[in-house]
Amino acid sequence: MLQSMTGFGNASIDSEFGKISIDIKSLNSKNLDINYSLNPMFRNIESDIRSILTTSLKRGKIDFKINFKISDTNFNSNLNHAVIKSYIKDLKKITPGTLIEGAEFLKIAITLPNSIESNRSELDQKLQGSIKELAKKAIKKVTDFRVQEGNSMELDLISNLDTIKNKLLGIEELIPERISLIKQRLTKNLESLKIEVDQNRFEQELIYYLEKLDINEELVRLKNHLIYFKTTMNESQVEKGKKLTFISQEIGREINTIGSKSNNLLMQQAVVEMKNELEKIKEQLLNVL
Repeated sequence: MLQSMTGFGNASIDSEFGKISIDIKSLNSKNLDINYSLNPMFRNIESDIRSILTTSLKRGKIDFKINFKISDTNFNSNLNHAVIKSYIKDLKKITPGTLIEGAEFLKIAITLPNSIESNRSELDQKLQGSIKELAKKAIKKVTDFRVQEGNSMELDLISNLDTIKNKLLGIEELIPERISLIKQRLTKNLESLKIEVDQNRFEQELIYYLEKLDINEELVRLKNHLIYFKTTMNESQVEKGKKLTFISQEIGREINTIGSKSNNLLMQQAVVEMKNELEKIKEQLLNVL
């Protein structure tokens, strides 16, 4: 079963903190490329999110986005009177004789550390746990999307492979006629020269010439590559795109060699059609995980 690198997934909840949702978009890429912009309150779980994405999605260009609107009613705060008074006292000491009013000192003091006690830390921990669970749900949807896309791609790839195989079989059927035509053409050319020819030498040279044009080995290797391609698609491992790309390159080499050695119009036409199907395969493989 193949997986595409293209996918989208989202998950959302109405939590005690408010509405939280996560969107994950995946596109094809040679490697894993994760892009996200996190609110500072989530910085301490950035590595956890990256680990979850890396383990689950393997490869692709990943855009990760958290949408949330936290209700202010969930955050309770209290002024720490003792700390604020201490700050004001110290501020007055370092600014003796100034005309600054007490209200101005108060404005400064409440912005300093520990002046306000809140439950933000506790709520942040709960919120971060919810974010990680939501991320896993969104990733599950991305994976399901990838599998669905992969199934469609697999059908297309099998169709392309079958077309190449049919063209290959057609070339095999042309081989006897091709050899006969080559012999007839060479014999006719020699006869047109009106010179005496050593038949034994002619047969030896003809055999040597035909051996150079022999494509049986290429056809056998091409068949094996096509079988190996389909076998790889059915393997249990998730990441197959790079391996299938390597196999497609080997398929291309054999097709090119057959084309260069065919020396036959119908064979060369079949080779052109095989190359066309192979290009479709390579284009599809750019998006295979």
